[in-house]
Amino acid sequence: MSPQFSDEDIVEEQVHFSNVVATFQQYAQHSARPSLTANNRRRKDLYTLPNADKALLDAIGYRRKLQAIDAAILANADFLHKIVANPEIFGHGIAGEDSGVEDVTVHFFSPMDGLFSGDDAPRAHIHSRDHSDDAKPTDPRKKGQARYKPTDFDMDKLRSTLKQFVRDWSEDGKAERDLCYEPIKNALEDYFEDSRQTIRVLVPGAGLGRLAYDVAKLGFACQGNEFSHYMLLSSYLILNKTESIGEHTIYPYIHSFSNIPCKDALLRPVKIPDVLPSDLPPGSDFSLVAGDFEEIYGAEDTDESEPHAGQWDAVLTCFFIDTAKNIVNYLRVIHRILAPGGVWINLGPLLWHFENNNSNDPSIELDLQEVKTLVRQMGFRLSDERTIETSYTSNDQSMLGYIYKAAFWKATKDADAV
Repeated sequence: MSPQFSDEDIVEEQVHFSNVVATFQQYAQHSARPSLTANNRRRKDLYTLPNADKALLDAIGYRRKLQAIDAAILANADFLHKIVANPEIFGHGIAGEDSGVEDVTVHFFSPMDGLFSGDDAPRAHIHSRDHSDDAKPTDPRKKGQARYKPTDFDMDKLRSTLKQFVRDWSEDGKAERDLCYEPIKNALEDYFEDSRQTIRVLVPGAGLGRLAYDVAKLGFACQGNEFSHYMLLSSYLILNKTESIGEHTIYPYIHSFSNIPCKDALLRPVKIPDVLPSDLPPGSDFSLVAGDFEEIYGAEDTDESEPHAGQWDAVLTCFFIDTAKNIVNYLRVIHRILAPGGVWINLGPLLWHFENNNSNDPSIELDLQEVKTLVRQMGFRLSDERTIETSYTSNDQSMLGYIYKAAFWKATKDADAV
């Protein structure tokens, strides 16, 4: 049995989904609105300068650069519109100002088989809105209510999504991707040397799905799990609707002029994807399920078609465990769903996402030593503990970069554990 959700929960989910779609749709308007856009603000600032100063800036091409940014904004907007061209595939009613909202259905989809829906869809779970989103949602059921206006936080999420495409699905992101994904994949291959098709691997916090895809490409049966609508909508386009390598071009670095060494670094186009996601070997088992990790995999009563307790041979977490409100329960769920002798492979920092949140969500924030002590107390045996230095969705041509000293480990569940 799947958990039951109240009408209020369902409506909130519908509203949030509709607002996320509206954010994608209004990227260009938001970027071009004179009161908000940084690019128009730059033009306004330019006009305040003395004529001599404007002439000097024109001579070095500053005004032409602003025009090029406008063109890049429109190119990004075109790509983002493709992502939400058919949002009804996810079962949510996308209502206009005077429309009602249809019943919600959360879908489970696979790039090999297309989208499962209706009675054929394994039941996923409704997830809560991001804790940092303080804006009140617009309810599309209310007639006459103005169209949702994306907040600055909404746009930050959208800009981050563009950079996530670089990390997961471009040649430009390969170096950063390899620092994180290769150690995880290598550890997985070393642990399971025999037949892989019977080995079930779960990737919580799958994002745009590249790590899960790569694991399936290695021959494992792999399922990704993701709750962010930004990620789910975007990954659907890449996994199910992309027909060629380099089909899309985006400009992910145009939103800030700070720490940019040259115009080419600012306006650098990035082509995605660098591989064809549908090009998996025949018989591959790769899927992505929408919903909250704890609700789906931690529920005591699960859908009979998809039991979880003791059914996963490996769990791979990359930049994930610090998304927990209660890390104790994250570890409990991971231990519970692993088969005896199964392995949990982790890489990531401890940037606790709910620390100092504004929504009164609980947040348990441990240091690395405390986390490892807790992992052992939960019944895991830690090995291959090390630190891996890596960036995350960074512009490798920027004059400023952040490096995480990410913790890596393998944690095995005792063979006689239950």
